[in-house]
Amino acid sequence: MFKTKKSSATRAFACLLILFMLLAGWAIAETALDAEAPAPAEAAEQAEEAAAAPESAYMVKEFADPAEVEEAVVEASQQSEDPEISVIQGLKNIAMNTGFVKGEWRQYAMIAVACLLLYLAIVKQFEPLLLLPIAFGMLLANLPAAGLMSHPTFTFYDSLKDAAVAAKLLGKDASDITYRFNEATGLMQYSLQTANGGLLYYLYHGVKWGIFPPIIFMGVGAMTDFAPLIANPKSLLLGAAAQLGIFLTFIGAKAMGFSASEAGSIGIIGGADGPTAIFVTTKLAPHLLGPIAVAAYSYMALVPVIQPPIMRALTTKKERVIRMPQLRQVSKTETIIFPIVVTIIVSLLLPDAASLVGMLMLGNLMRVCGVVERISKTAQNELINIVTIFLGLTVGATTQGSTFLTLNTIKIVVLGVVAFGCGTAGGVLLAKLMNIISGGGINPLIGSAGVSAVPMAARVSQKEGQRADPGNFLLMNAMGPNVAGVIGSAVAAGVFIALFAK
Repeated sequence: MFKTKKSSATRAFACLLILFMLLAGWAIAETALDAEAPAPAEAAEQAEEAAAAPESAYMVKEFADPAEVEEAVVEASQQSEDPEISVIQGLKNIAMNTGFVKGEWRQYAMIAVACLLLYLAIVKQFEPLLLLPIAFGMLLANLPAAGLMSHPTFTFYDSLKDAAVAAKLLGKDASDITYRFNEATGLMQYSLQTANGGLLYYLYHGVKWGIFPPIIFMGVGAMTDFAPLIANPKSLLLGAAAQLGIFLTFIGAKAMGFSASEAGSIGIIGGADGPTAIFVTTKLAPHLLGPIAVAAYSYMALVPVIQPPIMRALTTKKERVIRMPQLRQVSKTETIIFPIVVTIIVSLLLPDAASLVGMLMLGNLMRVCGVVERISKTAQNELINIVTIFLGLTVGATTQGSTFLTLNTIKIVVLGVVAFGCGTAGGVLLAKLMNIISGGGINPLIGSAGVSAVPMAARVSQKEGQRADPGNFLLMNAMGPNVAGVIGSAVAAGVFIALFAK
């Protein structure tokens, strides 16, 4: 039964990879045929002059007479007439404004990809809690003419009076008018928001401003038991070793032509932590958010497929049957002190990691202290579920055809596999070394759990251990490196943000 599921998952992943490659090749071929329009040099010069101009040049000295504005509003209202109703013309207008007419091939291709991801989430159950909303967000954002990720529309006016009249007609007032630089004309003009953005555009600010990922971390902390890590502090080393994939992939991404900030965002995929990957990417390379998020969560779901061959290749049968002793009992005092100490130490060393580590440890402290059970349950259930929906939808909405169907997406997919593989290998190899140094007693299989896919990676270690010895129980020993990996990926995120954030 297990082999059938594994084979099916492998085939599904291969189909997904081939589809990405075909679509990206199509997009690249079409882009190569289009000549790039030269940037208008004059507009660029005017923009530089405007930026260099003294602040006094932008001071508004114009005054609009309220009586004249009111008169102009009345006149404009009287001149406006309802359009003539023609059934034929009306049907024609409706037909010309449908998504079937306004759509392009990239949008339909992305809808097909979204449907494939929905299939993997629902039928194959690949990380469905996040892959399903991500896939549906991808579908919504690529619906032609729906505008769910559209930015607000601003109209520019040459005079304050014209802007005030337009504001009155829209039910706004003078406070809604701003004096701002019009990049299209290179002039300072009066601006008025004349249309709102799409629903997902506003929800996306929770991702853009770095709000949703830390809240997810708080929920994860409230659901995580750090006792196995506290009972066996050496597990921290395995969690750190499993981050090897992050830094090797960073080097590989740089060699493939990505910038340092882009390479850092791609490397974080190897941490097997979706919220961390999203958080880092919004800071360093927001234009790559869609491909990185899809790759991160797809590979998290494929941990049971990717890890076992690497684990078996790097270990011997003798090592896989090593039985580890049960962990000691951890006191409540230790579990309370741990999140506080970790927050202080990590935040002092890497202030950029404070939002992730701090929220993770806050959630855990609420879990273990025993005095805030109600809000601990809220963080574990209602809050994390609500934020997960918004996070998935808005991340999926960034995967629009024009930015997703590119050669870089294929590179990211390939580098993601490398990141997971190297991370798994790093943990296993260090565990082998620790086993040799300690004279035996450490099963190298637990090292693969150092990636922070909690608790999936620990379960993979357990299954591989029982595959070699049905009576072997490695789950609790593997949970130590597994939760250490969560901290490790957050620390790696802080390193990249500190080095490359602008």
